Amino acid sequence: MNNRKENLQAFNRLLDILDELREKCPWDKVQTNESLRANTIEETYELSEAILNNDPNEIKKELGDLLLHIIFYAKIGEEEANFDIGDVCNSISDKLVFRHPHVFGDTQADSPEMVEQFWEQIKMKEKDGNKTILDGVPASLPSLVKAYRIQDKARNSGFDWNERRDVWDKVNEEMAELKVEVEKMDQDRMEGEFGDLLFSIVNAARLYNINPDNALERTNRKFIKRFTYLENEAKQNGRNLKDMTLEEMEEIWQQAKKEDQE
Repeated sequence: MNNRKENLQAFNRLLDILDELREKCPWDKVQTNESLRANTIEETYELSEAILNNDPNEIKKELGDLLLHIIFYAKIGEEEANFDIGDVCNSISDKLVFRHPHVFGDTQADSPEMVEQFWEQIKMKEKDGNKTILDGVPASLPSLVKAYRIQDKARNSGFDWNERRDVWDKVNEEMAELKVEVEKMDQDRMEGEFGDLLFSIVNAARLYNINPDNALERTNRKFIKRFTYLENEAKQNGRNLKDMTLEEMEEIWQQAKKEDQE
């Protein structure tokens, strides 16, 4: 592990390398905020995958890729005389100090719950901060993650269930309303009610301390593993899935489930 001086030297080395690339590399020379944006999103998802896989080496690698993008944006900001990497660091430092008065000020907060109670109020007091509680939820977030963040922010303002078990009544209510629209086959209203049902299920996940995005990804991976098992078993027996009955596929599927549990 590096000490603080070595870490600063490593960061300075990276800044020097990017400066040289920006000056001499034909590809790096022409990059803009807009051209980098899609790649930044991809790098973020790759980091997320490394975290889910609990792979320290890949996490290190993907953090480096993401850090490169951060200093690249800062370099562009410097060239356009808008800001530089120092401004980026000072901005987040100022924000951290302001948002942690229980550490850097006189406010008392002895638990994570107490910190969260004041979090949104503190953010709304910031210069150029959120004007409303939900302003801090990025519009571009994936819908599942966005639903969780909306609900979590509403909770911090006191808008939440008194008893978490009561959320299941809401889930059942939304399920019943969806079934009514399914019977009518009104596509637009079905979509609306399905969204309400998903939102209530995300709410239930939050109340029971389940991250719905992690939970869904866990199921995605489980399905991929089992379906691949099914596909390989069919191939080994000279069969094509399209030619198999649902009962035949279900039998192999149960074998795949059994192997998961062993």
